[in-house]
Amino acid sequence: MRNIKRSALTLGLCLAALAPMTHAPVAAQDVTVERPMADAPYWDASLTVEQRVEDLLARMTLDEKVAQIITIWNSKNEIQGDDDRFDPAKAAARFPHGIGQIARPSDRLGPSSPREVPRRSIEDSIQYVIDAQRWAMEDTRLGIPILFHEESLHGFAAKDATSFPQSIGLASTWDPDLIREINDLIAGEVRARGVHLVLSPVVDVARDPRWGRIEETFGEDPYLVGEMGVASVEGLTGVGTDRRLREGQVMATLKHMTGHGQPESGTNVGPAQISERTLREMFFPPFEQVVTRTAIDAVMASYNEIDGIPSHSNSWLLNDVLREEWDFRGAVVSDYYAIEDMARLHQIVPDYTAAGELALKSGVDVDLPEGDGFENLAESVRAGRVSMEAIDQATRRFLTMKFNAGLFDDPWPDLDLARTSNGAEGVALALKAAEKSLVLLKNNGVLPLSLQEGGRDKPTIAVIGPNADVARLGGYYGEPRASVTPLQGIRSLVADRANIVHSLGVEITKGDDDWWDDEVELGDPAENRRRIAEAVELAKTAGTILLFIGDTEKTSREGWAPEHLGDRTSLDLVGEQNELFAALKALGKPVVTVLVNGRPPSYPAVAEQSDAILETWYAGEQQGTAIAKALFGEVNPGGKMPVTTARNVGQLPNFYNYKPSARRGYLFDEVTPLYPFGFGLSYTTFAFGEPTVSAETIGAGQGVTVRISVTNTGDMAGDEVVQVYLRDVISSVTRPVKELAGFQRVTLQPGETKTVDIAIEARSFMMWNRDMERVVEPGEFMLMIGPSSEELQSVTVTVQL
Repeated sequence: MRNIKRSALTLGLCLAALAPMTHAPVAAQDVTVERPMADAPYWDASLTVEQRVEDLLARMTLDEKVAQIITIWNSKNEIQGDDDRFDPAKAAARFPHGIGQIARPSDRLGPSSPREVPRRSIEDSIQYVIDAQRWAMEDTRLGIPILFHEESLHGFAAKDATSFPQSIGLASTWDPDLIREINDLIAGEVRARGVHLVLSPVVDVARDPRWGRIEETFGEDPYLVGEMGVASVEGLTGVGTDRRLREGQVMATLKHMTGHGQPESGTNVGPAQISERTLREMFFPPFEQVVTRTAIDAVMASYNEIDGIPSHSNSWLLNDVLREEWDFRGAVVSDYYAIEDMARLHQIVPDYTAAGELALKSGVDVDLPEGDGFENLAESVRAGRVSMEAIDQATRRFLTMKFNAGLFDDPWPDLDLARTSNGAEGVALALKAAEKSLVLLKNNGVLPLSLQEGGRDKPTIAVIGPNADVARLGGYYGEPRASVTPLQGIRSLVADRANIVHSLGVEITKGDDDWWDDEVELGDPAENRRRIAEAVELAKTAGTILLFIGDTEKTSREGWAPEHLGDRTSLDLVGEQNELFAALKALGKPVVTVLVNGRPPSYPAVAEQSDAILETWYAGEQQGTAIAKALFGEVNPGGKMPVTTARNVGQLPNFYNYKPSARRGYLFDEVTPLYPFGFGLSYTTFAFGEPTVSAETIGAGQGVTVRISVTNTGDMAGDEVVQVYLRDVISSVTRPVKELAGFQRVTLQPGETKTVDIAIEARSFMMWNRDMERVVEPGEFMLMIGPSSEELQSVTVTVQL
């Protein structure tokens, strides 16, 4: 870390550079921070973090301690002037005991759409952080700096930041190294603006696609979610378990602890009717892997209740499991307004004060995004309802984060570095991520499309659909400097080698597609049928139809309030999109369906009748370029589905790792999904050899390595994902028919063969017995290897005790 004098110099340069760009210019000056109690041990960087924390804690009043564990977001206007700049005088009057945390300095007024209240520019955002930090470190009694946090689910959610594919698309890459690289770049963009904490990643295991937040997850499998979660945190914080923040990295927040991904009726915040066994087998593993393998600093509790106990009051969950079993030593933060929800939604306490007391006693350390739950804790201590030890413990954990982040030594932004945000490196990585996230679900030979290299007989291609000429980014989106729609990507790639014609076809939702809007109104059916007729006439002139359909950022999203819904009872395409497909298909021309969405839709007619289907999810700022390259063969899709695609909502829940007694059958319908977990095609073909194992017999606590050869038997380079599943043949409690235990994505040239070794860790052979003890039982285990969860060959391993 840089010393305080160098920090002062950097700050002065920042202010000088910012002066001509802010709406109230700041003159360049020497702004060395005059720290209060400058000789106190907590300012001494040579001491351990624990020593510095204890020294500071001993000097703090009760009110100062409580001030540290609350946050500001809704009340930003109370500490800002009319120009939205940080106002030290207002801050001192409103928060005389200091400010622990400020949410999202990139936005101006708290919860609001950036399309209505524009986000701050890079320069203004940095100026805001500098002004607030300078006030905190110079004008408060102890000079405790502020911790700022931002959203970075699939890119920094700020102006001029790189936008990557939504999480479900990133999961489709099956490439942890890429996820690590992406999050490392995100960390650099965030840290340069003086922000040290992000609210990501989400490691909820998503087992109900009706739930609008499924797009924010890495899918339905605990092993895949865990590996992607570990890679995300390693990218954000750096590899290893040292919690002292490194240059260019940020602290991460693990979300949401837990059971959040299978709510009752598929509705956000709904009760999670989940047994302890299911929690331990399906929902806990990703959290445990991240906590035990990374330097994760914060864990966010979930909105839902489990067995009648909301997570923010669940001491067993937050203390017994998270802290005692997994040895988590960071801070537990609340989800936004979730402490207050215990009073107004769950109704287990009479008011916000009681909610804050219960949350603190249950293991929650910090109230986000506003202090309504914790702001009365000082009064609660004085009244004897909360112990000072509980306040000290929460404050100690949060101060430890601040010292580990280096805030007391060098909290300042880096203006020059911040201005490079979303530059060439970010754009290239966003394109790479988009390309690797694409999943080819069907192809009867129509793809890749060919182009005329010369002559006058250029093909005509109809690009039709509501998602053709818009770059949908998905929830918690940032604002990249530029984004590419599929139509733009196609026209750019094709140039003069084909005639591209375009029609909207239908309008999915009226108005701007703003994720923040409360109201969602579907397009007018009569007007859409007129649009369909126009699209059909246009398509008659084409040889091939590219149909872009799916969702908007309004039709599948986080339903965070009764007036802001995002979950659905149906998985089908909304509005008149099926009518559009049927009308185009009736022309007898090849129809390539390109899905742009955040959830796996149920679309049996489209799946059966399309000539090809490409699942693209919300593929980030470079989606148009990536999709065009895939359609015309410059990129060979190699992604795999991280979720099961149900035929209809009546099949739910429909995940691949079901128990042996499930899926017996239905009258008049099938139990098989449209597309299974792990499925994805390619423009080339692959052949798998016979699998072998490093040992046919192993002992308890041992793992095994699976070896298999994979050959590209086609004439185009491509990627295959080798997947290994495990089944305990006979067990004392029921076990899933298969569970993912390892995977590796490999790239092969035409005719090339690679031998792939996949280590199956000892933990994969463990289970929770009838006494809820984690054990290894002796017996046979089947290891199943292949390109999806359905196309597998097996080898047996015996475990002996």
